[in-house]
Amino acid sequence: MKRGFGSDNHSGVSPEVIEAIAMANSEHALAYGDDEYTKRLEELFKETFGQQARVYLVFNGTGANVLSIDAMCRSHEAVVCAETAHINVDECGAPQRVVGCRLLTVDTPDGKLTPALVKTRLHGFGFEHHSQPKAISISQPTELGTLYTLDEIKVLADLAHEYNMYLHVDGARLANAAVALGCSFKEMTTDLGVDALSFGGTKNGLLMGESCVLLNPALDVDMKYRRKQMTQLASKMRFMAAQMICYLESGIWRRNAEHSNAMAQLLRREVEKVEGVKIMYPVQVNSVFVQLSTAVWHRLQERYFFYDWDEAADVVRWMCSFDTTEEDIHAFVAALKEELNK
Repeated sequence: MKRGFGSDNHSGVSPEVIEAIAMANSEHALAYGDDEYTKRLEELFKETFGQQARVYLVFNGTGANVLSIDAMCRSHEAVVCAETAHINVDECGAPQRVVGCRLLTVDTPDGKLTPALVKTRLHGFGFEHHSQPKAISISQPTELGTLYTLDEIKVLADLAHEYNMYLHVDGARLANAAVALGCSFKEMTTDLGVDALSFGGTKNGLLMGESCVLLNPALDVDMKYRRKQMTQLASKMRFMAAQMICYLESGIWRRNAEHSNAMAQLLRREVEKVEGVKIMYPVQVNSVFVQLSTAVWHRLQERYFFYDWDEAADVVRWMCSFDTTEEDIHAFVAALKEELNK
């Protein structure tokens, strides 16, 4: 399959990560996280996010999100999130089924929650007939490729804490956000009052596995049992830990994110020159959302794989990856022009 623009999950694995996994594949090691690699990773997350941080490796992003929500909420409580949030749209109801809590969704123009929007769902406290709002969940970057500024995250954290709630960040593409904002992971989370974080890497060069990172020590209650109950406890965890250590220590998280973001900017610049294509949202990380006629994008999909985002509005999504090349961009735009001229 040639490189397309469907998802940054479609790309392969950074060579350094493969090498790190191979190096961990020697001798025996204790299972279920009692190995030296996982212990090192736990210390590395403390160095990265602060000494209070606790990390729980899981198999995928849904596992990280659901485990984070389970740490924050009971079944009678609720999470406020954007209508477009991954936990609402792309996790097959996992938070509702596994945790049992409710999602209180908010329509947003750009995928971003604001205090004013969140407050429309902050009512019914103490009323036994209503699910009790207990957490706010945001994606950084959002599913529309937009970014929260540090100040915007801070005010949401302050709002959550004012109402005795928690703030969760879905950071499946957190590296892309950190590079775009020019800040560290800690500056974008711990320092702003974020309580729980889903930290991802499979969209940025890792093989598999994500992590639930608890930044608020009060949430770290019986998590080893809860992770096990959710079927997210890996037996040979050293291989998940080894790749994440490489990801953080070698700096490939930054290199890969810088490249995929840069490729999206190149794609944006080239597409802006093409008549008949409208860019729908600011291009801030590694995604480009455009509007073009149904017939054109259907024909283009026969040549390149990508997803339609809103078929009714003729909006499609083009994602760039750490291995996207300038040649890929120019060939894709040339194909787009050909289809527009038919």
